[in-house]
Amino acid sequence: MLVGYVSDERYLALADVLFEFTSERGVVSARSSASGAVYADIEAGTHTVTLQKDGFGPKRIEFSAHPDHPHQFRLLSHQLLGYAWPKWVRAGEKSEFRVHSIEAYRLDLWRYGYEKEHVRPLGWYDEHGARATMQITPDGDYTQTGVMWNKFGYTSPHHKQYVTAPEKSGLYYFHAKGESGAFFSFPWIVAPAQPENDIAVLASNINWNAYNSFGGRSNYIHTDRFPPTPTINARLELKRYTDPEHINYDTEEYASLSFDRPEPINHIPEDVHITDPIAGRAACHVAPAEWRFIGWMEREGFDYDLYAETQLHDGTLDLNAYKVLIITTHPEYWSKEMYYGVKAWVHERGGSLLYLGGNGLNCEIEMLDAQTMKVKNGDARDMQARGLESRFHIYNESEANLLGVVFTDSGIMTAAPFEVVDADHWLFAGTGVRNGDTFGQKSLHERIPGGASGHETDKTSPSSPHNVHVVARGLNPDNGGAEITYYDTPSGGGVFSAGSITYPSSILVDDTISRLTANAIRHCLGGA
Repeated sequence: MLVGYVSDERYLALADVLFEFTSERGVVSARSSASGAVYADIEAGTHTVTLQKDGFGPKRIEFSAHPDHPHQFRLLSHQLLGYAWPKWVRAGEKSEFRVHSIEAYRLDLWRYGYEKEHVRPLGWYDEHGARATMQITPDGDYTQTGVMWNKFGYTSPHHKQYVTAPEKSGLYYFHAKGESGAFFSFPWIVAPAQPENDIAVLASNINWNAYNSFGGRSNYIHTDRFPPTPTINARLELKRYTDPEHINYDTEEYASLSFDRPEPINHIPEDVHITDPIAGRAACHVAPAEWRFIGWMEREGFDYDLYAETQLHDGTLDLNAYKVLIITTHPEYWSKEMYYGVKAWVHERGGSLLYLGGNGLNCEIEMLDAQTMKVKNGDARDMQARGLESRFHIYNESEANLLGVVFTDSGIMTAAPFEVVDADHWLFAGTGVRNGDTFGQKSLHERIPGGASGHETDKTSPSSPHNVHVVARGLNPDNGGAEITYYDTPSGGGVFSAGSITYPSSILVDDTISRLTANAIRHCLGGA
């Protein structure tokens, strides 16, 4: 009978995996076919099955065979990976580091500011038993359940590997390095035990999770759910490649996404410095790009407290303790609690928001529990038919009501400099620019090179506040340039928006972008 299918951590079918089924009726051997299908001469019921394939971690599990419900077997490839759990803490709290390695490795903790600061070595970790530092993944769709590393085989409290968060808030990275020289780094967001500064900066960890495809699903690959069989060739099978009329969001229900997974998209190579170009497709809009802005804050002398977006959602971040909240790069996914909480703080209690990214607050997510979220993409066809401005607008209001701008498709996947529209505005104080001048030519963004207005861009809309003021506009084709805007609120707050994903990738290397942003921060702090 067809027992099931076997795939790797990308949900790619694995051929020629050795299977050994054991039950009270005896032992049966089998191999997976080219499609990852597993056929075996066994009966329905409970079996012990052992899986082996070169280059992958073997495992032995109990499972129930059923002719009408093929089992999804999963294997994990030999590579160095890791993540902290929880991935976000306050100073003085503990996280467990969960590392997958087939060799002994050294672990160190670093703080990523303008300079990489080595905090301390955490030690060497090796195998008492053969390959005991090798993790396994559950079967099935663990993008929903999490990988649960260190849950199995770590029954003794002496096996638990915890690290206490340093006193200083910031973006930290664990560096894991194997005996062979293999290297993997993974982030850790450390918020202050108590508010210490006037500025709070949000790391966009909800967005990281939405784009994280570890396990074979993200909010962009198999968005709503896994297909019943693993992939053989993505270009020939996935609708995003085969269907010219494919719509990524075409239903009302989307399967959940767990934070309990490693995030290869956030890996930063060991020898990378903050002013180096951001290499890779994904890195340019997640943690490696956000590090460039955080480092700029330290270079310019702005003290800040760092928080995860999830800490804004759960109330760890007390907005009333701060004058300024800064969100950067690509904060695309927010809960409604986050959105309306920040809007009330800005519009009613005098807080100031700096939005230094693009395609932000564009879609609502629901936190199902502390480690699982559900994205409320809605049906794009319904959004278009109703003339709505975003996925967030489907269930709420347009985010332009808060940000002053909203993402549009025009200009997508292009990058260009900005052109000055209102050189007399206080935002341009000290820059020396005139109307018609351009700035933001330089960028560290390698995926979409060309300037500070790019990758995905936001513009004013009918939902923008009546007093929103455009001071600069990107020169992207098809009128797709981002609009840099500012507006005051009756409560004494203000909102500055850059409207571009590539904006933070220019801030370390473009003097006008740097001065413009510094002027916005000082103004919102009450210094201008």
